Amino acid sequence: MIRVIPAIDLLGGKCVRLTRGDYDTSKVYSADPLDMAKDFEQKGIKYLHLVDLDGARSKHVVNLPVLEQIVSHTNLIVDFGGGIKSDRDINSVFNAGAAQVIVGSMAVTDKSKFLQWLSDYGSDKIILGADVRDNKIAVSGWIDTTSVFITGFLNDYIKQGVKNVLCTDISRDGMLSGSSVSLYVELMNAFPGLHLIASGGVATIHDIELLDKTGIPAVVVGKAIYEGRIMIEQLIKYQS
Repeated sequence: MIRVIPAIDLLGGKCVRLTRGDYDTSKVYSADPLDMAKDFEQKGIKYLHLVDLDGARSKHVVNLPVLEQIVSHTNLIVDFGGGIKSDRDINSVFNAGAAQVIVGSMAVTDKSKFLQWLSDYGSDKIILGADVRDNKIAVSGWIDTTSVFITGFLNDYIKQGVKNVLCTDISRDGMLSGSSVSLYVELMNAFPGLHLIASGGVATIHDIELLDKTGIPAVVVGKAIYEGRIMIEQLIKYQS
């Protein structure tokens, strides 16, 4: 069964959502991310996807205190991404209690450093962030689109030992228009056994059911929860 991971995106220390990665579209859903995380846990959620939007834009981790608070005051299993650019960044995030870290931009701009982290921390701890716009990888909080195609990007790193990939279709993120099922199926067919985490566009529980039927291992859900289109109670059975 697919694993559903609710998301909290941090901007200015608050819980927000963006549309297509555009910071100018930010909408605040809670001034206290810890309260949001506690609410998720109390309703039966086990996993949390925590994104440091300030960090992604600033190119260094910013919202470390929020991660520390959530880890110390809940039992949620937290993956953290956004702004991890240095040894200090990744060490601080793991020391703060993150179970896994997501590294995207650095995998494009500094391959040797990414592979060092993959070796140092292990493939179970590192999630390769593959943010896609028109089938090409985008970096720096989705601000810049590269000329690197998603399939070639993944093929290279999977050969190097990557097992976990978070793939976000930027064109659908925050749009509540449905997931890029065809993209995810294409990637799963190309890379059998990959632990692919789908992200972007989930609008209803039916979108999750469709991803589950097509064999996608995991999915991140954000805006649909905050807009009341998906109830947390509907996600409890997807917490394996």
